[in-house]
Amino acid sequence: MGYKVVVAGATGNVGREMLNILAEREFPVDEIAALASRRSLGTEVSFGDRTLKTQDLDTFDFTGWDMALFAIGSDATKTYAPKAAKAGCVVIDNSSLYRYDPDVPLIVPEVNADAVMGYSKKNIIANPNCSTAQMVVALKPLHDRARIKRVVVSTYQSVSGAGKEGMDELWDQTKAVYNPTDDKPAKKFTKQIAFNVIPHIDVFLEDGQTKEEWKMVAETKKILDPKIKLTATCVRVPVFVGHSEAINIEFEDHLDEAEARDILRESPGIMVIDKRENGGYVTPIECVGDYATFISRIRQDPTIDNGINLWCVSDNLRKGAALNAVQIAEVLGQRVLKKG
Repeated sequence: MGYKVVVAGATGNVGREMLNILAEREFPVDEIAALASRRSLGTEVSFGDRTLKTQDLDTFDFTGWDMALFAIGSDATKTYAPKAAKAGCVVIDNSSLYRYDPDVPLIVPEVNADAVMGYSKKNIIANPNCSTAQMVVALKPLHDRARIKRVVVSTYQSVSGAGKEGMDELWDQTKAVYNPTDDKPAKKFTKQIAFNVIPHIDVFLEDGQTKEEWKMVAETKKILDPKIKLTATCVRVPVFVGHSEAINIEFEDHLDEAEARDILRESPGIMVIDKRENGGYVTPIECVGDYATFISRIRQDPTIDNGINLWCVSDNLRKGAALNAVQIAEVLGQRVLKKG
């Protein structure tokens, strides 16, 4: 016996990935509904070997459905998530709306799967920010061994994190570089993204950090440990898919780089590719379509007593969004709903 599953936002980048991953992982689905806004009504999307026609999110009745994976943004989620939850359908939400709600668990299954039991307060589970998700997968096993005091992270985030508009803008501007008569000014981003990097993701806050940077701090504390100090610089780069992070970690106890490498190799969701030679590391273009969070460049930081540096790469549309949501659905099914 399987589940009745809804995917809301099924025509977007993340929604389509959710459908692909549900099929790839053979999630036990008895019935599936693909929902979209009225302007996308009737659009066909793929689910394994099947083709689904999208239904109207605005009029959909969630009664009798087990779980709904939402990829529709915060504004629409504010309207439709409570409606689904009230109907008895557990919402797994990819927007930022509920991430900081104390009554809503924020989950990365490799890190804090036990928190899924808190879903019942609102019938909603939150999916973290893409940059946070891959980072905490890497931090968790090291934190268990040596207790993390402080993290300094710089991100190199692909344009797909800004949706289809971001990907289109990079594509159009890249073509325009070779055609001087075809000017493509910045619209989605604050400056030209083609052949450039932009140290600005989301809005600026009063203290000078951006909201994306604040999210990484707040979410790491909620998911992993509120005692961890973290500072982030989040940068948009001209890469279509795949987020990269340079992470510096300071521990309470000494952790040798060789032991850190061994720990990460044995940890769930992680693939270590760390050879000290040309090409002995993973770049974002190589991680696209993969489930793993890739770790490279593991080395001691000689400037502090207990420090490790590492390079972390993951497909942001997968682990940073769709894959993590499906993994949450798997945990919910196995530990709570218990049908599959």
